Formats: sequence, C-alpha cells, structure tokens
Amino acid sequence: MSSSRRQRILELIAKADHPITGTELATMLGVSRQIVVQDMAILRAAGADIIATPRGYLPATPRGGRATYREVLAVQHPREMIEAELNALVDLGLRVIDVIVEHPVYGELRGALMLESRADVKTFLGRLGEAEPLSVLTRGVHLHTVETSRPGAIDEGRQALRQLGILLEGPG
Repeated sequence: MSSSRRQRILELIAKADHPITGTELATMLGVSRQIVVQDMAILRAAGADIIATPRGYLPATPRGGRATYREVLAVQHPREMIEAELNALVDLGLRVIDVIVEHPVYGELRGALMLESRADVKTFLGRLGEAEPLSVLTRGVHLHTVETSRPGAIDEGRQALRQLGILLEGPG
C-alpha cells in the first residue's frame, strides 16, 4: 500500500502545474499530512527529484523539459531590500530557485524559494513575517540560484541588481 501511495505522489507532483502542499496530497490520497511528510522523506532519501518549497512540493526539473539558463548571483543588502531584490528578478521572468548562505560553522545553508511572480514574492514575505532571513547570518551576503528559459534574462537580472546597488561582483 505505502509503495503504491509513494508512486502516486511522484505521479501527482510530475503532472502538477503548480507546487502541491502536503495537505493537498494528503487529501488526494486519503491519508494524514504526517504520512505524506514521511513518504516524502523516504522518496527524497531514495533519490526522487523533488523540491520542497514553502509553497509545496514540485519536481526539480521543469515540466516540458524547456531549455533553461541557470546561474548563481551574489548579493548583499539589508532586510528592507528583500522585496525590491526579488521583485526585480521575477519581473524579468527569472525564477528564484533558492537562497544560499555560507555559515562559518555549518557550511552552506540553502533554503528553497521557487519564486516566479510578484504574488509569490508577496506570499514569501508574508510567511517570513518577523522571522529572520538566512542572510542575517552573513551580514546580508547571500546567493540566489536563478533560472529562465529566455536568453539574456539573467544578464538583465544582474543589471537590475547592479542598479539597486546590491550585486556583488568580482574584479574585472
């Protein structure tokens, strides 16, 4: 029963055109949310290509197999700039996959974001609320993995971050 349920979870996530929450999966499968969380842990430990985001679960590879360009951008800014930063990126058609910080004790810490629109940014900021963002651990320095199917969009995103005065760039 549990292996067929896990297979069904994989099918549902693969076919979805939006992130699916654990609660939605539980309702579809007639089980508790905790069962879904346990199944998801087992699936991911077995190598299933699933990303857990604040908005729900989704496949790590975009549907349709469209060509994507992916890059990691480095920025530094205070909390007050989070909304401007993320909106600048999604307005250009970039998907903000994650946020990454380098912690001196734990090494790389990564949080899944999967933001594609201003509505996603607004939802994320609402969930962030009074909690501290990961970048508080590194004096505002953090990385974002971004992706797009549009050539040139990442360069435009880099320019937008540069105009905001938050892009970290190496020499030359």
